[in-house]
Amino acid sequence: MKKAGILNRHLSGALAELGHGDGVLVCDAGMPVPDGPRVVDLAFRAGVPSFAEVLDGLLAELVVEGATAATEVREANAGCAALLELLLPGLELVPHERLKELSAGARLIVRTGEARPYANVLLRCGVFF
Repeated sequence: MKKAGILNRHLSGALAELGHGDGVLVCDAGMPVPDGPRVVDLAFRAGVPSFAEVLDGLLAELVVEGATAATEVREANAGCAALLELLLPGLELVPHERLKELSAGARLIVRTGEARPYANVLLRCGVFF
Protein backbone atom coordinates (compact mmCIF):
# COMPACT_ATOMS: atom_id res chain seq x y z
CA MET A 1 0.00 0.00 0.00
CA LYS A 2 1.19 3.52 -0.78
CA LYS A 3 2.53 5.36 2.22
CA ALA A 4 1.94 8.90 0.98
CA GLY A 5 0.33 10.90 -1.78
CA ILE A 6 -3.03 10.00 -3.29
CA LEU A 7 -4.30 6.71 -1.90
CA ASN A 8 -7.49 6.37 -3.96
CA ARG A 9 -6.48 3.63 -6.41
CA HIS A 10 -8.73 4.87 -9.20
CA LEU A 11 -7.39 8.40 -9.00
CA SER A 12 -3.77 7.36 -8.54
CA GLY A 13 -3.95 5.08 -11.59
CA ALA A 14 -5.69 7.70 -13.72
CA LEU A 15 -3.05 10.32 -12.88
CA ALA A 16 -0.26 7.91 -13.83
CA GLU A 17 -1.78 7.56 -17.31
CA LEU A 18 -1.85 11.30 -18.07
CA GLY A 19 0.50 12.88 -20.56
CA HIS A 20 1.56 16.31 -21.74
CA GLY A 21 -1.40 18.44 -22.73
CA ASP A 22 -4.06 16.17 -21.23
CA GLY A 23 -6.91 17.93 -19.44
CA VAL A 24 -8.09 17.22 -15.91
CA LEU A 25 -11.36 18.79 -14.79
CA VAL A 26 -11.65 19.19 -11.02
CA CYS A 27 -15.29 19.99 -10.34
CA ASP A 28 -17.92 20.55 -7.72
CA ALA A 29 -20.79 18.14 -7.14
CA GLY A 30 -23.11 20.17 -9.37
CA MET A 31 -21.00 20.38 -12.53
CA PRO A 32 -22.54 18.37 -15.38
CA VAL A 33 -20.23 15.45 -16.18
CA PRO A 34 -19.95 14.84 -19.92
CA ASP A 35 -19.90 11.37 -21.44
CA GLY A 36 -16.50 10.26 -22.62
CA PRO A 37 -13.80 11.28 -20.15
CA ARG A 38 -12.79 8.94 -17.35
CA VAL A 39 -14.50 10.01 -14.12
CA VAL A 40 -13.22 9.52 -10.58
CA ASP A 41 -16.02 10.53 -8.25
CA LEU A 42 -14.69 11.36 -4.80
CA ALA A 43 -17.92 12.99 -3.56
CA PHE A 44 -18.97 11.47 -0.25
CA ARG A 45 -21.46 14.08 0.97
CA ALA A 46 -21.98 17.82 0.56
CA GLY A 47 -18.61 19.47 1.13
CA VAL A 48 -16.63 16.24 1.56
CA PRO A 49 -14.03 16.22 0.18
CA SER A 50 -13.76 19.93 -0.46
CA PHE A 51 -12.64 21.39 -3.76
CA ALA A 52 -9.62 22.96 -2.01
CA GLU A 53 -8.50 19.63 -0.51
CA VAL A 54 -8.77 17.78 -3.81
CA LEU A 55 -7.06 20.54 -5.79
CA ASP A 56 -4.23 20.70 -3.25
CA GLY A 57 -3.68 16.94 -3.50
CA LEU A 58 -3.74 16.97 -7.31
CA LEU A 59 -1.32 19.88 -7.56
CA ALA A 60 1.12 17.94 -5.36
CA GLU A 61 1.01 15.07 -7.89
CA LEU A 62 0.77 16.86 -11.26
CA VAL A 63 2.80 19.27 -13.34
CA VAL A 64 0.34 21.89 -14.56
CA GLU A 65 1.16 24.20 -17.45
CA GLY A 66 -2.18 25.99 -17.64
CA ALA A 67 -5.61 26.24 -16.05
CA THR A 68 -9.06 27.50 -17.01
CA ALA A 69 -12.01 28.38 -14.78
CA ALA A 70 -15.37 30.10 -15.19
CA THR A 71 -15.50 33.90 -15.15
CA GLU A 72 -18.56 33.63 -12.89
CA VAL A 73 -16.43 32.26 -10.03
CA ARG A 74 -15.25 35.78 -9.15
CA GLU A 75 -18.75 36.99 -8.23
CA ALA A 76 -20.43 33.76 -7.12
CA ASN A 77 -17.59 32.19 -5.12
CA ALA A 78 -14.94 34.74 -4.19
CA GLY A 79 -13.12 32.31 -1.88
CA CYS A 80 -12.68 29.78 -4.67
CA ALA A 81 -11.59 32.53 -7.08
CA ALA A 82 -8.91 33.68 -4.64
CA LEU A 83 -7.71 30.09 -4.14
CA LEU A 84 -7.48 29.46 -7.89
CA GLU A 85 -5.63 32.71 -8.56
CA LEU A 86 -3.19 31.99 -5.72
CA LEU A 87 -2.42 28.40 -6.73
CA LEU A 88 -2.61 28.78 -10.51
CA PRO A 89 -0.78 31.87 -11.79
CA GLY A 90 -1.93 32.81 -15.27
CA LEU A 91 -5.38 31.32 -14.72
CA GLU A 92 -7.56 31.81 -17.80
CA LEU A 93 -11.20 32.73 -17.22
CA VAL A 94 -13.95 31.87 -19.71
CA PRO A 95 -17.77 31.88 -19.48
CA HIS A 96 -19.14 28.86 -17.59
CA GLU A 97 -20.84 27.51 -20.72
CA ARG A 98 -17.46 27.53 -22.49
CA LEU A 99 -15.84 25.72 -19.55
CA LYS A 100 -18.51 23.01 -19.85
CA GLU A 101 -17.72 22.68 -23.58
CA LEU A 102 -13.98 22.41 -22.86
CA SER A 103 -14.68 19.75 -20.20
CA ALA A 104 -15.79 17.33 -22.89
CA GLY A 105 -12.18 17.25 -24.13
CA ALA A 106 -10.74 16.43 -20.71
CA ARG A 107 -9.09 13.06 -20.30
CA LEU A 108 -10.02 12.86 -16.61
CA ILE A 109 -12.76 14.36 -14.45
CA VAL A 110 -12.35 14.41 -10.67
CA ARG A 111 -15.64 15.16 -8.93
CA THR A 112 -15.40 16.58 -5.42
CA GLY A 113 -18.10 16.92 -2.79
CA GLU A 114 -17.93 20.71 -3.02
CA ALA A 115 -21.37 22.29 -2.73
CA ARG A 116 -20.51 25.93 -3.54
CA PRO A 117 -21.06 27.24 -7.10
CA TYR A 118 -18.37 27.44 -9.77
CA ALA A 119 -15.76 25.45 -7.82
CA ASN A 120 -14.42 24.01 -11.06
CA VAL A 121 -11.12 24.21 -12.88
CA LEU A 122 -9.70 22.56 -15.98
CA LEU A 123 -6.01 21.79 -15.57
CA ARG A 124 -3.68 21.22 -18.53
CA CYS A 125 -0.87 18.78 -17.76
CA GLY A 126 2.73 19.72 -18.33
CA VAL A 127 5.92 17.71 -18.18
CA PHE A 128 8.43 17.49 -15.32
CA PHE A 129 11.54 17.95 -17.48
